[in-house]
Amino acid sequence: MLEKALRLYTPSLSEKPMAEFLADKCDDLGFEDIQIDEVGNVIARKGSGAPTIMLCGHMDVVPGKVKVRKEGDSLYGRGASDAKAPLMAMLFAAAAIQNNNGTIIFVGAVDEEGNAAGIKNLVKKEMGVDYAVFGEPSGIKQVTIAYKGRLAINLKISVEDSSHASAPWLSKNAILESMIFARELKEKLEENQENKTKGMLLTATMTEVKGGTSHNVTPKECETTFDIRIPVDMNCKSIEQKIATLVKEIAEKREVEAFYSILDETEPFEAAHNSPLVRAFTLGIMDVEHSRPTLIRKTGTGDMNVLGNQWNIPVVTYGPGDPHEAHTIDEKVSIDEYLRGIEILKKMLQHLKRLHDRKMQ
Repeated sequence: MLEKALRLYTPSLSEKPMAEFLADKCDDLGFEDIQIDEVGNVIARKGSGAPTIMLCGHMDVVPGKVKVRKEGDSLYGRGASDAKAPLMAMLFAAAAIQNNNGTIIFVGAVDEEGNAAGIKNLVKKEMGVDYAVFGEPSGIKQVTIAYKGRLAINLKISVEDSSHASAPWLSKNAILESMIFARELKEKLEENQENKTKGMLLTATMTEVKGGTSHNVTPKECETTFDIRIPVDMNCKSIEQKIATLVKEIAEKREVEAFYSILDETEPFEAAHNSPLVRAFTLGIMDVEHSRPTLIRKTGTGDMNVLGNQWNIPVVTYGPGDPHEAHTIDEKVSIDEYLRGIEILKKMLQHLKRLHDRKMQ
């Protein structure tokens, strides 16, 4: 089944074949109320009774095909790790749920690798969910309890005039000014963090540069894009205020015009460590792996941030696969780990039902 899913190449906003494949499989596996919503998410229910648990994985992959093949214990393909193995593991764990043991809402979401159109549409719905698990590769002995937030900004630097490249002293050069500006902005945003772990660092990374109109004219304008990751002890608003102040200060000092706009904004999120959900995962992993899991903070940003901040329910991210395989040119997953991941998710659901019932007594 995982191999079939990998053969469907589904970059962001082209997930339709995967959505139809999943809807069909949900039907075969006895799910009810199967639908594909207005943005393309697959939503299906299984089981009955309390609690209601959402198992949500994403169907899209980053661009770039990887030949689907088996070699030993490895299954190769785009999305093998991020995140079709976690998604399919959730599907089979959900399929095993019996009536009166809890209600599972299984979701295959669109556009996680893009602008999160899938999850942003989902959180608008009233679904009565008690717990949510997002499927991302964490390795089966690690449970992700926190993700950084993200600010993406576009910074536009303009200088008064351009000149012929043979007389560069006649005007400022917007590309050079952007380089100086970007370095100073990055250094100021990242300062005073010497003793912090990677999971608690604020990082400002320049990801795109656009400037110049001709090979022999100095540029009058240059645009840069920054991807800023915000740890759980900070928030987007305070970082935005800092950016506004710094942009103004640096522009005055360098005598250039600077405008910035926010392209994307996602708040950081950390799950409560003592929730029945975290406890259920701990017990499920101990049942199958005979060792306690590690609770980890990731340096990336995921769909968990959007839903966790909006619905205010216990949420974690979990799934088979090595996170370092994600987006690589030869992405793969361990078949054995994928199958053990299904068993852990099944056990987790059993423990969560019991722990939830006990909490409600």
